[in-house]
Amino acid sequence: MAPKSVKFLDNYGYDLILGLVAAFYVFAIPYTKVEESFNMQAMHDILYNRHHLAEYDHLEFPGVVPRTFIGAWIVSILASPFVSAINFLHLPKICSLFIVRLVLGGIILSTLRFFRLQIRSKFGLQVEAFFAILTALQFHLLFYSTRPLPNILALGLINMAYGYWLKGSCYAALQLLVFATLIFRCDVLLLACPIGLQLLLTRSVSLWKAIKCCVAAALLSIGLTVIVDSIMWRRLVWPEFEVFWFNSVLNRSSEWGVSPFHWYFTSALPRSLLAAYPLVMLGLLLDRRTLHYLLPILSFVIMYSKLPHKELRFIISSLPVFNLTAAISASRIYNNRRKSFWRLLYIGMLGLFLISLGCTIMFFMASYHNYPSGHALRKLHETGHLNSTGEILTHIDIYSAMNGITRFCESGNPWRYSKEEDITSEDYYRRNFTYLLNENSYIDGYQCLFVVDGFFRVTLRKSFPPVVLVKEPKVYVHGSMSNVEILGRKFPGC
Repeated sequence: MAPKSVKFLDNYGYDLILGLVAAFYVFAIPYTKVEESFNMQAMHDILYNRHHLAEYDHLEFPGVVPRTFIGAWIVSILASPFVSAINFLHLPKICSLFIVRLVLGGIILSTLRFFRLQIRSKFGLQVEAFFAILTALQFHLLFYSTRPLPNILALGLINMAYGYWLKGSCYAALQLLVFATLIFRCDVLLLACPIGLQLLLTRSVSLWKAIKCCVAAALLSIGLTVIVDSIMWRRLVWPEFEVFWFNSVLNRSSEWGVSPFHWYFTSALPRSLLAAYPLVMLGLLLDRRTLHYLLPILSFVIMYSKLPHKELRFIISSLPVFNLTAAISASRIYNNRRKSFWRLLYIGMLGLFLISLGCTIMFFMASYHNYPSGHALRKLHETGHLNSTGEILTHIDIYSAMNGITRFCESGNPWRYSKEEDITSEDYYRRNFTYLLNENSYIDGYQCLFVVDGFFRVTLRKSFPPVVLVKEPKVYVHGSMSNVEILGRKFPGC
């Protein structure tokens, strides 16, 4: 291999591996769910509606609380040249969905690269290698890195903060955490506080200088988000303050479900870290340096555990540091693998890597089937085009809109779409819809054309394969019984 090629692989080999895995997830599972819908619809509107704010989706469907447009603007600006090329070539709009998600993934992985380079500088090449291996073997971090959740937009700044923390640039780390808190996710405060407290206790920063730099970052953050988002929302608004008020002061997050205190430690972290989870605990025994970085992260997860509503994405920013601790353990085991006791640990670690790979494949398959309405709309576009002139009016119910469909999934003329809510089953026929995407199997005046199954649960069995994904009907596609052309065609039925 040529020297330049070797140098390129040395510098960017890990980035290439992680980037290819993340890109594979984008192309295999392009659709998004309701948690990502605000930023996804915002990016669509910025790219396609541009200055026509009256046509933006958030004005018709504002959601429970407002969110910032800053992340959507950044991704859209970077994606706009590619989207313009797609429009010029008259390619399907869903190609733009691939672009915006790849751009977001590029941003997040570039910040993860910065953190990884600081790991190399502080802990060595071997720890860096195991960090990359563990990250690649896990499903959730790379899968979520291309999904426009507020948590992921904040993760980009948090990865940079971790890198500066390792580098010793502690004031820069604090400022980045302030930006992430006040612009993207107010709950990053639960991460910033233990990190800031540790920096003060270890005298890595002075109290007065830390206050000055954080206040300056706070004023800049608040000013930026208030100016941008007040224009976009057409009212004076600081989005993350309203989110904080809704979730913390009013304590209404529990309306979306309640999990026990231990859920992050007994469910979310084992699923997301996989092989890294036992290695993290081992790292506390093998290298005291890990405690310095792990304690604030553990404090963050413990504090978050007190909130009743829990989701993996809420603590996804903790995974890079957990992976660092696990990588240090893996490196120590690898270096001592020729000794008798350590040889057993080494074999066990390799077994954990294989188990992680198997679990990641299972998670991928489950996620592939977890966006049924996206698959249903794609299949309808392929099979439901009518020869008669006139528009094809398709209604998308609330369930379908929440489980895989965004405006990026829409097709051009003659297709038109409605997401109107509060329509009773009796009213559908009178509204003259051509097709319906609905969670109900029967609607008066319509014929069920086909059904798309979605992920239901995982079951264990004694035969091979031992783990089976169970699917069940999720989205039903109906055609109007008053349309002769639809009735004259052969659909699979339900």
